[in-house]
Amino acid sequence: MQKFLHEFRHFLSYPRDMRVLLITNLIYGLGMPAVDGFVGAYVMRNSNDVKMVVGYQLAVFTGIPFTFLLNGYLMRYIKMPHLYSVGMMLSGVSMALMMSLGPLNLAHIIEAGLLMGVASGLYWANRDFLALSSTNDSNRHYYYGLEGFFATNISIVVPLAVGAFIAAWTRNDWFGGRVNDAYHLVTLLVLTVSTIASIVIHQGNFENPPRTRFFYFRFHKLWMKLQSVAVLRGLTAGYLTTAPVMLIMRLVGKEGSLGMIQSGGNILSAVMLYIIGRTTGPKHRLYLYSIGLVLFLVGTIPNALFFNSTGVLIFMACLVLSQPFQNIAYVVVQMLVIDTVSAIEKRNKFAYLLNQEFAYYLGRASGCILFIVLAYKVSDVFALRYALPTVAGLQLSSAWLIRTILKDCNAHAPSVHPESHEPLFSSETLQEIPAETQALSSLDDPTLPSS
Repeated sequence: MQKFLHEFRHFLSYPRDMRVLLITNLIYGLGMPAVDGFVGAYVMRNSNDVKMVVGYQLAVFTGIPFTFLLNGYLMRYIKMPHLYSVGMMLSGVSMALMMSLGPLNLAHIIEAGLLMGVASGLYWANRDFLALSSTNDSNRHYYYGLEGFFATNISIVVPLAVGAFIAAWTRNDWFGGRVNDAYHLVTLLVLTVSTIASIVIHQGNFENPPRTRFFYFRFHKLWMKLQSVAVLRGLTAGYLTTAPVMLIMRLVGKEGSLGMIQSGGNILSAVMLYIIGRTTGPKHRLYLYSIGLVLFLVGTIPNALFFNSTGVLIFMACLVLSQPFQNIAYVVVQMLVIDTVSAIEKRNKFAYLLNQEFAYYLGRASGCILFIVLAYKVSDVFALRYALPTVAGLQLSSAWLIRTILKDCNAHAPSVHPESHEPLFSSETLQEIPAETQALSSLDDPTLPSS
């Protein structure tokens, strides 16, 4: 009990807006597993075509960056918490729309996917900017560690409960046993938690960015390095938003298995996120990111070799282990670079969030298109089996880029942050990295296509 009170007092020591944003994300996290996982399962069940699942995700990815751009204009006139709320509510509306369209075809998939992309764009554009403006480089490890801990702890229960509910609905023949009716009730849950989260976000005192230009084509070379990493991460994300669901549905089981696997993985992920966020700092960022990349690559190998339920479970275990390392390290580096480059170029910070979303889109769309091409030209099995280690190998090269980005940020620190002439990263830490980074880079398969 004393330990809990100590952690609670530590939480209360942070700024109010930061705490309000964390609580909002905690509540909305109740609906996120349904949006992230079970929508893909719904498309898979009703179309029985993995290419339709990827097509839906490609439509979502297409809607996101253009909504970021629209959000840049809207936030000149509308408060960001309002836009944030609309994004959360639209996610449930998009699910309801797709489930009301009857038998799924390509047109229905594109319509629902684009609307979900608009919802995701509004949600992430405002969530990212509010997180950027409510935190600083010294407390972001804690912020993202606690945010991930909250979200994954809640999602331990939600995927398991939703998966068990859908499985029991059909098994026990409730209300006719029509599985799509169960999905309708899940959609109602998403709308309910979105409404509650929308009320909470308005308890903060968030300010919109200045009404200045936010769309540019030319950027500092430090930013362009981070954009290269964003493309590689987007390429991987194009697969990770759909491949795990498709692999589980194809090789392990149905929605009940999906829920159990997501919940089991989230237990471990939640503990790791909190420990990493509470105990690590700026000097650990490259180590954390590199560990995450290696774990992800290692996990794809058994799936490629065996392509059975055991290979999928090993892949999912490694994926769950790798994501906390990658996510915390990358997001705090991203925000550090935005702080640094915006100070150098004297620009609106939202300009960088918008520009990076187009880099993500380039990577995500490339990943989805690669999957569709492989599925049509070779087979679905080939696309699910061999593409994952390929994109994991490509992403491993981004460890070297992250190292150079950290060195550049360290070099700019005295001029960008004149109030503190202490380096953001110790020279000892940066000098320890090259040998390890070279070792990581050597793990790349030379036969893989270059980025």
